[in-house]
Amino acid sequence: MKKSHIIALGVIAIAVGIIISTVGDASTYVGFSEAEELAKNGNNKSIHVVGSLKKDAQGNILGMIYDPVTDPNSFQFTMIDSLQREERVIYNQPKPQDLDKSEKVVVVGSMDLQNKVFRAEQILLKCPSKYNNGELNPEGEKQAVSMQNN
Repeated sequence: MKKSHIIALGVIAIAVGIIISTVGDASTYVGFSEAEELAKNGNNKSIHVVGSLKKDAQGNILGMIYDPVTDPNSFQFTMIDSLQREERVIYNQPKPQDLDKSEKVVVVGSMDLQNKVFRAEQILLKCPSKYNNGELNPEGEKQAVSMQNN
């Protein structure tokens, strides 16, 4: 066997090893119920939960606690997952900018069964698209919104 073949096989083996180790660390998307079950079974690895902030009829966020003067690294809010389960989320970092404008929220962390909350290590936001300025007509086609100066 040539040296180049041996080196190529070695590189391929290292790449396969890296891919397998990366896949083992990948977290999954679940709801709060499944996150609770995982925690009860002793699985405390990070998971992703997708949902939205709890809001009232006027669009105001309900259950948000953040006082940057008292403790800038303590942020709490109520989130509703994709299966409509509400859960308290605690994030020990400052409140993410533009959280109020986000359509969807992804929290990465694990359930804290003792305190009955979800402890987030990271918060990912899906902000509204800048392309949503048009309105849809009944056929589903986008119509331009005209701006006129009066």
